[in-house]
Amino acid sequence: MTLEGWVERTEAPTWTLALGVYTAWGALTWGYHSLPWWLLLPAGAYVTCLHGSLQHEVLHGHPTRRRWLNELLARPALWLWLPYGAYRDSHLAHHRTTKLTCPGLDPESNYLVPEDWARLPAPVKAVYAICATSPGRLIVGPAVCVAVYLGRELRALAAADPAADSNVRRADQRALARGNRRPLRHWPAHAAFMVPVLYWVLVVCEVPFWGYVGFFAYPGLALTLLRSFAEHRPERDQGRATAIVEASWPMALVYLNNNLHAVHHERPDLPWYRLPSVYRAERAAILARNGGHVYPGYAAIIGRFLFRRKDSPLHPFYRAADRLS
Repeated sequence: MTLEGWVERTEAPTWTLALGVYTAWGALTWGYHSLPWWLLLPAGAYVTCLHGSLQHEVLHGHPTRRRWLNELLARPALWLWLPYGAYRDSHLAHHRTTKLTCPGLDPESNYLVPEDWARLPAPVKAVYAICATSPGRLIVGPAVCVAVYLGRELRALAAADPAADSNVRRADQRALARGNRRPLRHWPAHAAFMVPVLYWVLVVCEVPFWGYVGFFAYPGLALTLLRSFAEHRPERDQGRATAIVEASWPMALVYLNNNLHAVHHERPDLPWYRLPSVYRAERAAILARNGGHVYPGYAAIIGRFLFRRKDSPLHPFYRAADRLS
């Protein structure tokens, strides 16, 4: 067997990655009280974000054919807030949609339709506008992301009629109703995997909760949100909706090459370590298909949207009537 064949069969890079992520995280939390803040903050953000990228790799069926084994690698809740099962279900639905970014059809859409926008109070509209800039995405975005998700979970728990949710198509209402019979259904497993994480952090390493959130969970989520900030845009031609970010290796690694997002959407089966070679071999064709939707790196994205919004919170093409048809 060739080396390439062995790697293909065993997915050794992903196993090595998982070992490295948990080793680095353990070392950083163990050294919390001895490491300077200026080293701990970027390192904690990086390893927590990298764990989120590992979760993304796992939900796409890597590194084995056994789902339970794959998920065992990714379920420890290093960023605390989002159950793996909820992320898995939402992200796979995102890949199945034929209308990326469309509210109510793409579960990872950050856009609104005019009817929903009109109902929001002015302070919430201001937060949406802030989060459409790169500083807002990084500084305020994590708090907004957690608040929105937890709010949806609590509304699901309290909802008497899930079909009344204007963000859901009629075709999806019965499925949502079935899911609402088990509100917060992902949280028991999430809690079971969060207990050992918190025990290690709070008891063994004696890291204060605020310290873990401030040096690991919050900045790790911020770094993750930088990746998703510009990876999709509203387009009638769905092939043009997904971006390529030609990032340097530290950023490509922390995102497990998901910066090559158009390649990932075309070939979600590919393991992370094969995406760069496919992109290099097919770059011209990929950029032709996505309409040249490419950024030279994340510094360019931050700079471009430092003082202006990336786009409007209102989706430009779809109306509430479209998603309810």
